[in-house]
Amino acid sequence: MSTEVTVLLVAGAILVAATLAVAIALLVRLVRARRDLRRAGLPVERQWVFWAAVAYLVLPADLLPDPVFLDDIGVLALALRSMKSANSGVGRSGAQ
Repeated sequence: MSTEVTVLLVAGAILVAATLAVAIALLVRLVRARRDLRRAGLPVERQWVFWAAVAYLVLPADLLPDPVFLDDIGVLALALRSMKSANSGVGRSGAQ
């Protein structure tokens, strides 16, 4: 193999590893947010968001091919934002 091909393969592998690491970090944050909501006794109204995001990450059907985890990262980030907004919305309605 030529040097250019080797460099491209290594750069691609690093990019895939980095996006996978970000996706796993977001999945961990999402699981922690769900666990914190359950521990606090708050109803997790958006459980379907959690399970849909986890399924999207695990299942092979994606918008982009699996070596590119950008779509998975986006879905996990949206689910995390949705669950955090549900947490703050429940807290505000209970305070009134």
